[in-house]
Amino acid sequence: MTLNRRPTVLLLVILFLVIGAAFLTQLIPYRQIIESNRQVEAAEAELAALEEENRLLEADVAALETPEEVERLAREKLGYARPGETAYVVLDPPSSGEPAPQAQPVEPAPDRTWVEKIWDFISGADQES
Repeated sequence: MTLNRRPTVLLLVILFLVIGAAFLTQLIPYRQIIESNRQVEAAEAELAALEEENRLLEADVAALETPEEVERLAREKLGYARPGETAYVVLDPPSSGEPAPQAQPVEPAPDRTWVEKIWDFISGADQES
């Protein structure tokens, strides 16, 4: 009986080893496939975020093509004023407790030719004020 039993046990051990080897050889590619799928999902999420950002930037570009938006941004960001208007600069109070300086009206810059504006830009004179 031990003679008949040994080949069966040996056969079962060999069968388990073959199944284990097959499992291990398939496990590594399966993990690579799962990791590849994760990378694809991450790339798709990044692509969706970039497409949304592009959509918002394209909307900003389209808005900048209107004269009203350009004027609004020039007034808001750069403090520009039309000739005859008086622009005021509001300063935040200093944190040291000193009284804030009184806001002085900003005089509009005198009209200059385009050549003078380019020379001011090149020489840096436009940043001195």
